[in-house]
Parts: sequence; C-alpha cells; structure tokens
Amino acid sequence: MNLLIIPVVAGLTCIGAALYLFLRLRAAKISSPKMSEIGSYIAIGVRAYLSRQLRAILLVTPVVAIILGFTLNIWIAVTFVLGVFTSLITAYMGMSASTRANVKTADDATRSVNTAFHTAVFGGSIMGFSITGFSLVVLSVLYLLFKDPNPLVGFGFGASLAALFAQIGGGIYTKAADIGADLVGKVEANIPEDDPRNPAVVADLVGDNVGDCAGRGADLFQTFSDDIVTGMVVALTLVPKYGGAVLFFPMLLQSAGLAASMLGVLSIRFFDRSKPETAFYWGMAVTTVFAVLGSFLVSHFLVHDMALFIGTCLGVATTLVSSIITRYYAGSSGKPVHDIAEASKRGVALNVITGLSAGLQSPLGSIVMIVIAVAAAYFISGGSLLAIVAVNIGTDLLIGYIMTADAFGPIIDNASGIAEMSGAHEQIVHSLSQLDSVGNTMKATTKAYAMSSGTVTSFVLFSTYFSIVGLKTMNVMEPYSIAFILLGICLPYLISSLTIGSAAKTAMLMVDEVRRQFRTIPGILKGEAMPDYATCIDISTRNALKEMILPGVISIAVPIFVGLVFGHWALGALLIGAVLSSALLGPFFNNTGTAFDNAKKLIEDSGRKGSFEHQAAVAADTVGDPLKDVAGPALLI
Repeated sequence: MNLLIIPVVAGLTCIGAALYLFLRLRAAKISSPKMSEIGSYIAIGVRAYLSRQLRAILLVTPVVAIILGFTLNIWIAVTFVLGVFTSLITAYMGMSASTRANVKTADDATRSVNTAFHTAVFGGSIMGFSITGFSLVVLSVLYLLFKDPNPLVGFGFGASLAALFAQIGGGIYTKAADIGADLVGKVEANIPEDDPRNPAVVADLVGDNVGDCAGRGADLFQTFSDDIVTGMVVALTLVPKYGGAVLFFPMLLQSAGLAASMLGVLSIRFFDRSKPETAFYWGMAVTTVFAVLGSFLVSHFLVHDMALFIGTCLGVATTLVSSIITRYYAGSSGKPVHDIAEASKRGVALNVITGLSAGLQSPLGSIVMIVIAVAAAYFISGGSLLAIVAVNIGTDLLIGYIMTADAFGPIIDNASGIAEMSGAHEQIVHSLSQLDSVGNTMKATTKAYAMSSGTVTSFVLFSTYFSIVGLKTMNVMEPYSIAFILLGICLPYLISSLTIGSAAKTAMLMVDEVRRQFRTIPGILKGEAMPDYATCIDISTRNALKEMILPGVISIAVPIFVGLVFGHWALGALLIGAVLSSALLGPFFNNTGTAFDNAKKLIEDSGRKGSFEHQAAVAADTVGDPLKDVAGPALLI
C-alpha cells in the first residue's frame, strides 16, 4: 500500500499546479474594457449551457446508478456516481480556466504575440493537469478503501457516461453555432468570421469552450481513468506471477507520464523562439524522453520485466506515429491541405472530393502501427496480457501534455475572435489567426491520440471480457457470429448519422435566426444596432441538450440489450464489429474535417478572403465541422 503514495503525490502535484496557474490567471488584469466585456458574454453563455447540461446528466445518473446497484452491487453504483461528478468537476475547472485565458491571451497579443502564446499554453495546461491529477488521486483513494480494483469499474463507466453527453452535446452546440455564423455571415453577408455584427458569433465562441474544452476534457478524463481501471483488473489476475506490487503498475506508469507532461509543458518556454508548432513538437519530444525513462524505472524496479518496458515504448511510439500522420494529413504544412486549397479554385465539389480522398487514406498508418505494437508486445512477452496493458498505458503517458496542446486550440480561437470583435489592429488578428491554425492541428492530434489509445484499449477489454465470461473462441463459420459482427459495424454509422444530423438540424435553426435578425433589425449590418446574441446562444443550448439524448441512450442500451437477450457471445461479436468500425471512421472524420478547416485558413492567410475559392473552402469547412467535432470524438466513447 505504500506504493499508493507515489500516484497520490503525483496527482496532488498536478492539481496544485493547475490551481496555482488558475489563481494567477484569475488575478491577471485585462487592459482592454471592450475585450473584457466580450469575454464576460462568453463566460455567461458557457455557464448557462453547462448548468443546463448538468441538470440533464443528473436526470440520467440516478436511474443508471439504481440499475447498477440492483444488477451488480451498491459499491459499483457509488463509484459510478463519483465518476460522473469527478469528470464534470474537472471539465468545469478546465473550461473556467479557458474562458479566462482566452481574454487574457487576446489582451496580451496587443503587446506581444509571444506572450499571448505562453498565456494560451499555460491556460490549456490547467485542463491537462486537472483531469489527470483528479483521476489519479480519486482512483488511488478508492483502491485504498476497497483493496480491490473491481468496484472501480463503476468509476470508469461514470466517467464515460459524463464524457458521452458532454462530447456529443458540446459538439452539437459548437458546430451548429459555427456553421450558422459562417454560412450567413461569411458567405451570404460577406463579413469577417468573428464580426460583432453576426448574431451567432458569441454562441460560436461559447461553443469552443463547451465542446473543445469541457467536452474534450471529459473525453480524455474517461480515457485516462478507464485505462487505469482496466489495467488494474488485468493485473489482479497476474498477482501469482508478479506479486502484489503489479496491481500498482498502471498507476505508477501514469504517474511517470504526469511528471513527464509537466516537464514537457514547462520546456516550451525554452523553444519559444521557434515557430509555435515547432515549439509544441519539441515539448512533446521532452515529454516523450522523460516518459520513457519513467516507464523504464517502473518496469525494472517494480515488476522486473523489461518486456513490459518494451510494450510501454511501443505505446508511446503509437501515439507519436498517430501525431505525425495527423500532422501530415490535417496540418497546414501537409500536402493534402495544400491540395484541398488548390482544388478550391475549381469550386466546392472538387474541394470536398479531394479532402475525402485524402481523409480515407488517413487511418491506415495509425491502424498498422497499432497492430504492430500490440502484436510485437504480445510476442516479445510470450503471450502476456499485461504487455498489451503496457502498450495501452504507453499511449496515455503523454496525455497531460497532449490535453494542454488541445486546450490551446479553443483558447487561441476565442482570443482571435475577441480581438476581431473588439476592433484590435489587423496585424494582431492575423497573428492570432496563424496561431489558430496551429491550434487546429493540435486539436486533431489529440483526437488521433484518443482514437489510437481507445483502439489499443479494445484489445485489453476484449481479452478481459472473453476471459470473464469464459469465451475462448468465436466460430465465424456460424452465421449468427457474422450477423452480430455486422450489426456492431453498423452501430457507429448509426451514431454518426444521428450526431451529424443533429448538428445539421440545430445549424438550420441558427441560419434561420441569423437571417431573421439581419432582415428585421435595422442597422445591424451597418454596426448601428446590437445583435441579439442571447437568442442564438439559447438555440444552440436547447437543441444540443435535446439532441444528445438519443445517441447516448443507443450507445448504452444496445450492448446491454444484446447481452441480456442473445448472450455473451453475441455481445462479444457486436463489440468487435463496433470497435473495428469506429477505429477507421473516427480518424477519417477527424482528419478530413481538420484538413478542410486548415485549407480554408491557408486561403485566408494568403489574402484571398471573399474570393471564389475562399467561398468554396468555407462551404467545405462547414461540411467538415460536424465530422471532426461531433461524430469523430463521440465514436471513441
């Protein structure tokens, strides 16, 4: 039990660092009253949405907890509720930091873009440090209470439920506002992206926080927590081989990753003379080096098995390869994005076709790397399931750093919008817009990491599930097995259809509202009248919360129904199909949508705003928005 001191100290250190940075951010003065006023609109909208989202989740949580209490046991129900609330609290903390950091970043940009860059980085690190710190501390305390990892399964499920609703609801919110603002403002009225005359622009900025910060934070919280719990459940079966210390292997590995992530974030300051994107990748290199060193120490001194160290390194390599592939297919410096921008000169159809062509290629490299990593670890370890756990935890070792880079994106996006709405100098807006392109790539990298980690997790989950239910083989010659595998493959397509359709329906209402205001409020386009921001915020809030229910219920209910009615073999087949389908669809959605967005920014940065090719790129970007920010992230959970 003395080994629990290490994850508790690591977690508390992360929480302390997040709290220190948050208090510094809160105490910082904003020199521009206009920026401060716009920031207050965003903060009010964010709080209004999250309070209503919390009420919606609270309606579901007691029902699920009661079912878990009766069908499993009371302690799993208790840890389930704790998982829901811990996820929501950490996401709320990170989101609160982002709404403060975006105003401070915009204000700092009026004096120094480099200072603004650091403000956004450390503002994002509050999310990265808080989600990992709280997860590690709470799980350590729960294990100390139960002396058994099995009740902790409820905590992971609670975190996943909260993430499902936060990611789907937040994604629908932000993309509906974004699409409505772009289609009417940029395309029809030919006004800038974050023009204060656009009624949907504040809703769009609110959406960046509730979707990309709170939603993604909840997403990575459940990934981090689930991988620890799954690893401990597997380790419990291997106590006779490795001794009782093996139970702490996942937590100690994650602790090493947290320390490495903190050092990586701090190291960005030493590379700030480089381009921002280069500084991020140098920081990731520092994080990787210290994470690998930490995993060596844990593998060598705790379990005395260097095959597990190799597995961890393969997991880290999987994360890095996924990041490199995403940078190529979705980054503004990659050939596919330049090809999409070039295709825009011939119209929106060729833009979309070119993007889809590249996007369909993009999952291949990551899938190949995942297969190599899992197969190699399994072979080198002599068939040990713990080696696959090591690969899985290895994909998580950079999570604190990666979440920092991810939260940097919406902070910079908001800062750019605040600067433009407040009438800041054009050069400042342009500089922040260039940083926004970096943020888009960082967000896509996070999604790629999350999908890769989730796919590796599935190998562990399958093996654990099949072991628990005693299913040693699955006969694919039987039509029933193929039938349920096919049904599983269909499930992510259904979920994607619902989430994309929900974003479209809400965006239609937003388009109608923006058009109505332009038509009925005299002087709005001349800047002589104030738009009605509150109505647009309410449209996104109300419809996002309504539309997130059906995909969430299907995700939970279908596996339970299949398992209860058709048996454990049918559920196993269903889950195999669902994961295989999601592992390909997720990266396709993420990379394609981000590539469309960065192609649009490439055209804007070249000074061709308002041109024919720019209009084509904006239209394609609106197609990609629900792919990368609603359907893609939801599939992982």
